[in-house]
Amino acid sequence: MKTAIAYVRVSTAQQGRSGLGLEAQQAALARFAEAEGFSLIETFQEVETGKGADALERRPQLAAALKVARQNKAPIIVAKLDRLSRDVHFISGLMSHRTPFIVAELGADADPFMLHLYAAIAEKERRVISQRTRDALAAKKAQGIKLGGLNAKGIQNRDDAKERAEQLRPVFAELAGMSHRKMAAELNAREIPTPAGGQWHAVTVKRVLSRLG
Repeated sequence: MKTAIAYVRVSTAQQGRSGLGLEAQQAALARFAEAEGFSLIETFQEVETGKGADALERRPQLAAALKVARQNKAPIIVAKLDRLSRDVHFISGLMSHRTPFIVAELGADADPFMLHLYAAIAEKERRVISQRTRDALAAKKAQGIKLGGLNAKGIQNRDDAKERAEQLRPVFAELAGMSHRKMAAELNAREIPTPAGGQWHAVTVKRVLSRLG
């Protein structure tokens, strides 16, 4: 069986304490490894933002994963590309280490060129969305419309909520077809916390599903 290193990451200390996202990523990696014939010999877990091209200096667990991967001549597997970074230059820097990276969401056959391409597209999309939001806010302000909670902090909170919901996507995919009430019961039975760290209810499930689109 092929060996591989697993790497999971969340952005905030609150997510790290609650296990939010980490458990979902680990479950996704376990399923992927079993399907693709990999043995995960070690898992590295990090609670740190992925922003910035210099993020590796602030990510000792990723640096450690790279070292172990080189020693074992094994790839590093992550659940999603943004668990490595949201910055295309950072992704490019990782490729220079000559350690293969596999993104479970993209499949085992996604080569470095594809990873660069997906990262560039994702970064461009984020910039476009951010610019549109700023333009919309400026237009409303110019019209004298009170913006209320739709300010920089409100936008950041919304984006953080979307990210927390996204980390639960693999679990929700497993439970697809269940009613909101049954999904809530199953999530509670698995001891998976809500994005806020509490118990699931039908309305909480509905809210997360809405964020997942």
